[in-house]
Amino acid sequence: MALEKIRKKIGSAEIIPELTLTVRDGEFFTLLGPSGCGKSTILQLIAGLDHPTGGRLRFDGDDVTDLTPRERDVAMVFQTYALYPHMTVAQNLAFPLRVGPRRAPHEGKTIAQEVQRVAGLLGLEPLLQRRPRELSGGQRQRVALGRAIIRRPRVFLLDEPLSNLDPQLRGDMRAELRRLHDDLGITMIYVTHDQTEAMTLADRIAVLERGRVQQVGRPSELYATPRNLFVGGFIGHPAMNIWEACIEHGKAVAGSLQIPVPEEVERQYGGKTIMVGARPEDVRVSAVGGGTAREAGSSATGRVSLVEPTGGQTWITAEAQLGDGKPVRRLIGLGERTLQVKPGEPVLLSIAQGVTHFFDRDTGRRVASIPVVTLEGSA
Repeated sequence: MALEKIRKKIGSAEIIPELTLTVRDGEFFTLLGPSGCGKSTILQLIAGLDHPTGGRLRFDGDDVTDLTPRERDVAMVFQTYALYPHMTVAQNLAFPLRVGPRRAPHEGKTIAQEVQRVAGLLGLEPLLQRRPRELSGGQRQRVALGRAIIRRPRVFLLDEPLSNLDPQLRGDMRAELRRLHDDLGITMIYVTHDQTEAMTLADRIAVLERGRVQQVGRPSELYATPRNLFVGGFIGHPAMNIWEACIEHGKAVAGSLQIPVPEEVERQYGGKTIMVGARPEDVRVSAVGGGTAREAGSSATGRVSLVEPTGGQTWITAEAQLGDGKPVRRLIGLGERTLQVKPGEPVLLSIAQGVTHFFDRDTGRRVASIPVVTLEGSA
């Protein structure tokens, strides 16, 4: 499936400036971005529920831009389930086969047999005679998925289908969705603002901001090599730490926090300010005055503002002054196992082994990434 220079305007507001995107056959593809970035609008354009201002939409090379939703042979699952309240689960599942473009049962099966097949896939057999009001949120979502699956469409569209579920159910349904995709092999396009969902489900992700694609790639690529500051800050939880630094003598200097930079960064940005990014898992938080070598080397002191124990590890947010006259920066890091601190107490923040990213301050473009093995003065 291909979107070719798709544009969408509503009045004078340009929702989608110009979008070119290719989704591979059988792929689980996710549109990820903050609320209002155009994700659901793109999904509606693919489904035919809305018409683009410009550009063309193709399925397997066929131009479907002017076809009705019925003619496109897509199935869509909404955030609000959209089940028929007066019908049983079995009747809801059977409805697309009775009225849709594919009225005949598949492969010689009766409609009842197809209902049983899909109910078996989703664990709905004991619920077939219940009505939606008698189901939990997770069960309703499975019925909505089943009603889309039973049609065996060309494209399966999901518009934030898990956002109404509690965290435990969301985790269960993510695993269910991925299993269904692997079993069925149908092209799925999934819309979400939750980067955890995108990272765990997708084969590839398109990160959107204000209707523009910032980067497309596998989850691991987006995390390891973000194209720009927006992608770096949006992908990953907790979010990437980002701060300003001046390039001096081969290092990115922000007060006492000094990180070596590649030669190309030194040549291009020597004497200039650049943005530095480090993942929270690559920032270590330790006690001040512990006598470590890091305290005298590349590290910064900060004051704890938040402590978040998660069982196996503890995330610590600290406010740090990175340079004279610079505003206070909020940094998130992993607390050392023996560290016991409370909000308001001082801590030491240092860069551990990992990867540090460098971004152009004006354009936000990533200009380099380097593995940090051992920093000067660190233990």
